[in-house]
Amino acid sequence: MTRLVLLSGWGVDSRIWRPLAGHWPGGVTVTAPDWPGYGVRTPLAAPGSLAGLAEAMAVDLPADAVWVGWSLGGLLAGALLARLSPPRTLILLGMGTRFCDPEGVTRAELTAFRRAFARDPAATRRHFLRWQLGGEPDPRGAHRRLLDLIDDDVDPATLAAGLNQLAALDVSRVLADTPCPVKRLAGRHDPLLPPAAIAGADRVLDHAGHCPMLSRPAALAEALVALATDMRAARSARAEEAPA
Repeated sequence: MTRLVLLSGWGVDSRIWRPLAGHWPGGVTVTAPDWPGYGVRTPLAAPGSLAGLAEAMAVDLPADAVWVGWSLGGLLAGALLARLSPPRTLILLGMGTRFCDPEGVTRAELTAFRRAFARDPAATRRHFLRWQLGGEPDPRGAHRRLLDLIDDDVDPATLAAGLNQLAALDVSRVLADTPCPVKRLAGRHDPLLPPAAIAGADRVLDHAGHCPMLSRPAALAEALVALATDMRAARSARAEEAPA
């Protein structure tokens, strides 16, 4: 049995994963918990606290599962490896070891976005939801599907803390010394990732951008299961080769 835990990104709750529901093969169980402050989940008293986040998510992030962190969700999952028992595998979808990159989203662009958010959080979030879909084969259609799935019920303080985390978190050291395997999955035309991160991914989805769950749900589900299964097979092989 393969167990996947799907973790959403900035500004979007767990309903983003619903298009994948009909594409999972037998033998795979899937959960998609909301981060605190998203959906109907109560925000943290200190939304930027990783210690508080680890405590709140401990039950939702078991060690016997494969964690799939999309976008900011990947950064947060990577940061929580130092505070929770590590999963069987961590899959980073649409995210590297940090968000800002001179060849992707620059620090200056993120700073401008944070300033815009401080002036008008709702409008800035709506702009981001459209912008991140620029690499999909049908951005307008993907945007309609996204709006059909989610609403505006997100805690503003949680959103602000998430932008701070996008600016500050760098999990390169954690991932370099993590006790679990880490795999990277990217859309070929992701507008948020630098070209080197796409080229260096373990698996790349053609005809997809930052949100393949909206544009290519079947291909995304297949890729996630393949990455999780490959690592499971590798662990079994190592166990069989180990001396008695």
